[in-house]
Parts: sequence; C-alpha cells; structure tokens
Amino acid sequence: MAVNVLLPIRGLQVAMSVAVLGMMAYVASWWGSHWRQFSPTEINFMIFSPVWTLLALAALVIVPWKMPYVAQNKVPKMALLGIECLTMLFWFSGFIALAVFLSDRICFGTVCSVAKAGTAISAFQWAAFVASFILQVMAFMKRGSGMGSVEPKVEMHQGV
Repeated sequence: MAVNVLLPIRGLQVAMSVAVLGMMAYVASWWGSHWRQFSPTEINFMIFSPVWTLLALAALVIVPWKMPYVAQNKVPKMALLGIECLTMLFWFSGFIALAVFLSDRICFGTVCSVAKAGTAISAFQWAAFVASFILQVMAFMKRGSGMGSVEPKVEMHQGV
C-alpha cells in the first residue's frame, strides 16, 4: 500500500487556514469596534482566503477519495490542479498585500501582533500550497494524463 504524502500536508493546510481565519476575524472585529468602520480590504481578503481554502480542500480531498472514477479523467484532474493553483495564488497575493499594508503603518499592541502572526502563518500556508501543487503536477505528469506525456507503446500479438 502506497503512502499518500499529501494527506499530512492537507491536514496542515486545514489547521493553518483555521488559525488564519480566527486571527483575521479578530483583527477585523477589533478594527470595526475601534475605528467604527469596515476593516481594510487586505484584512477582508485574508478572511476570504481561508474560507475559500476550506472549500477547495474539501474538493481536493473528497473527489479523489470518494469518486476515483471521476478523478482519473484528464479534465477533472486539470480542474483540481486549477483549484489548487488558484488557492496558492490567493495565499500569495493575500500575505504579500497584508505585509505591505502592515509595513507602512504605526502598529503596536495585541491586534498588531495578531495581524503580523497571521501574515507569517499565511506565508507558510502559501509554501504548503506550493509544495502540494508541485507534488500534484509531478503526479499528473508521471501518470501520463496528457500535457507532455508520451503515449505508451502497444504491442499487438496474435493468438487466442
């Protein structure tokens, strides 16, 4: 039985998503109560990214697990790769935007520390998605499901 390396990575991605969602929800709540206005778009995007990730991870785990006949086709495999790539780009753009937003602000106190910790965890989340995306692309290429693969040699034999 082959060991699936992606499952621990997926578990880590879920844990980091929940952590970032909690941290950014705290920051957005503080912003709304302290400044009496909506939180910045960078904070709101970092609330969106974990929610999207949890939905995407549900698809990335459940479809190959419960519907392997669907996940063996070329188009659904490419769709799952697209979902993973999009999620990776969301995390990259989110943590960069939040880091830039926090870099030019006077920032102190608990809420600032939570926002910076959320940014750091988001960077690790992006790295986890880069790793899982690379593993998925390598598996896609190895299985010969299209893009750049060579058709297997078929030998015809007479008989039976």
